[in-house]
Amino acid sequence: MERATAERAALVALLRQPDLSWSDTAHEVQEVGSALGVLGRVVGRADTLFPDERYVDSLVEAAADELAAWQAEDITVRAFFDDGYPAQLRDIREMPPLLFARGDLRPDRRAIAVVGSREASDRGIEIARSVATSLAARDVTVVSGLAKGIDTTAHQAALAAGGRTVAVIGTGIRRHYPATNRELQEHIAEVGLVISQFWPDTAPTKQSFPMRNAVMSGYAAATVVVEAGERSGARIQARLALQHGRPVVLTSQVMRHDWARAFADRPGVHVAHGTAELMGSVDAILARVPAASELEGFPEFASL
Repeated sequence: MERATAERAALVALLRQPDLSWSDTAHEVQEVGSALGVLGRVVGRADTLFPDERYVDSLVEAAADELAAWQAEDITVRAFFDDGYPAQLRDIREMPPLLFARGDLRPDRRAIAVVGSREASDRGIEIARSVATSLAARDVTVVSGLAKGIDTTAHQAALAAGGRTVAVIGTGIRRHYPATNRELQEHIAEVGLVISQFWPDTAPTKQSFPMRNAVMSGYAAATVVVEAGERSGARIQARLALQHGRPVVLTSQVMRHDWARAFADRPGVHVAHGTAELMGSVDAILARVPAASELEGFPEFASL
């Protein structure tokens, strides 16, 4: 087994351990510079007089079989130390150690998240469609969460305009949620990209969607909130985006809510009245996006 595959398999094996935190595991692997090294220490007792190397080897082989099975289903798996992992996710606290993808996983520096309420108003739908269409015309990737309402409209408008769209989902990559968006999800996987941070068969949970919002925020250069109530996931994403150092653009539609007015004066928040003003803010944000060559990777894994 080649070293890169063994390292990726070792990370899968580590994350399969029931008592290990995914976040802590990723940080430990980063510090040690080898998932195989951490696996040997954690489950193989490599730092004892009686290391269990055969057990470690069996875990790595089983994980490698899983990786091969996923690949056979056209599911791409990238570890955070792989070259093909989205570099912009490495600088957020919620960085997923593994990313599962279907579609064209490629550098996406010009990506803007368009999010909003599931129970969208007619005006909200109109704004989302206009924004996504304008982004696609600028060759900007439209990122959203495949939920009904604003998310669905943003994906559909980007596709209708011939643009690229990325769906960041809150379930496993084999799941379709909501069920009514199954066909849309499959189409995005064919012409764009669907990504998930969860095991492929993971069902939706109350916790998985805020986790999805964190990854969506990290993936995109900025987040546009079309409309969102006090308990909306889009509100959560706006807060996370600011924590990640990503700009947030709020439409006049969302400014009727107390939370949005409280956000309006924060650094990094733009309030836009109309599509033209919103796209002007987006253009200014994209002009400051660093080139891919400026993003730091993990040199300790460069030889894999």
